[in-house]
Amino acid sequence: MKIAVSSQGAGLDSQIDQRFGRAAFILIVETDGMDVEVLDNSENINAAQGAGIQAASTVSSKGVEALLTGSCGPKAMTAFSATGVKVFTGQTGTVRQAVERFKQGGLQSSAEANVGEKYGVSGAGVTPAGGQFQGGGRKMGGGGGRGMGGGGGRGMGGGGGRGMGGGGGRGMGGGGGMGMQAPDNFSSAGSPVVSSGQDSLEVLKKQAADLQQQMEEIQRKIKNI
Repeated sequence: MKIAVSSQGAGLDSQIDQRFGRAAFILIVETDGMDVEVLDNSENINAAQGAGIQAASTVSSKGVEALLTGSCGPKAMTAFSATGVKVFTGQTGTVRQAVERFKQGGLQSSAEANVGEKYGVSGAGVTPAGGQFQGGGRKMGGGGGRGMGGGGGRGMGGGGGRGMGGGGGRGMGGGGGMGMQAPDNFSSAGSPVVSSGQDSLEVLKKQAADLQQQMEEIQRKIKNI
């Protein structure tokens, strides 16, 4: 049977290309005699769009029954599903090694794409399955504080201050951001400081008014963001 393998080179001992649509070469391998037909895929490497579909169309026209590759995007996966070509993603090592694994029956076909669209285009890469999309889309990520984000996207994240923190995106908090200042009778950890005498009603009312004013200021700034 014929199988297609995305490859960095034109020989069986070349490394698997982790990209399918933008692979340097696609090798059509006859599993019985290990004869190889080399498809130069250079036209698709820097294609703005449609690389996966174009490569899938070419591969399907060769009468292959399976594709071995590192990754396969959603459009190419849909095209292969329509033509009955089984896709085996996550392949590493050389083309020869991947073909031998396939012949031994130790591979599990993939039902879904393991990368997003435009995988392999500079600045629009995504990690394989198990990772998170990066480059082209938003994600929730690290940061030093609680919350979501950090980095350059819009969201709540990181920062050194209390509350909602900042990275480079829009948000409140961070080093110079806003935060609710603890009242005089509270410690920095948020626990009340026990004094030797009873707080007067006037002091408590003043603290409540200060907190209310801070909350109103925060709400006003939130509306202006």
